[in-house]
Amino acid sequence: MIGWLQGRVLARGGDGELLVDVHGVGYRCSVPVPLVASVEVGAEVELHVHTHVREDAIVLYGFATTAERRCFELLLSAHGVGPALALGILSTLRPEALARAVVDDDLDTLCSVPGVGRKTAARLALDLKTRLTVPELSSAEVPVVAVDGSAASGARREVRAALAELGYGTDEIRRALADAPDDGPVEQQLRQALRQLARAR
Repeated sequence: MIGWLQGRVLARGGDGELLVDVHGVGYRCSVPVPLVASVEVGAEVELHVHTHVREDAIVLYGFATTAERRCFELLLSAHGVGPALALGILSTLRPEALARAVVDDDLDTLCSVPGVGRKTAARLALDLKTRLTVPELSSAEVPVVAVDGSAASGARREVRAALAELGYGTDEIRRALADAPDDGPVEQQLRQALRQLARAR
């Protein structure tokens, strides 16, 4: 089973496929659309790969980060989600944005994925909550997305990471930081969040 590839991009396909030369062997990898757009032919690329085995084919799905690959594999374990839909979701939403949409029951965000209607979005949100561990969908490898869709500050990311290391869950961290200012020293934000968590408990 192939889990990682490093090589030179030989070709880009408009259907979301990269042909990667690894020591003289060309590997066809289906990847999220933004990744296709971000690399040039001839450039070196590293892909975190999920090998999908079917009766009639072996298909490689490649991702820029392990967080995206893990998210893809988690999506595949949800009811009614196949590789095409999982890849479509990750072509539209980053893992942390998907996690936030699931936690907040944000069907509008899930419906932004082409081919996903409100019924499918509702089923997907419910299935991901009951079948999967939502915090696994987010990762310190990718920037945290704020509620308004903008990138959270570096300090806020550090606070989130510190609280996660202390064992607090995604929901607890979100509630603790909901009313906190998005600026200021890390130490100050962390103390304020811990006080809020202590009051909640």
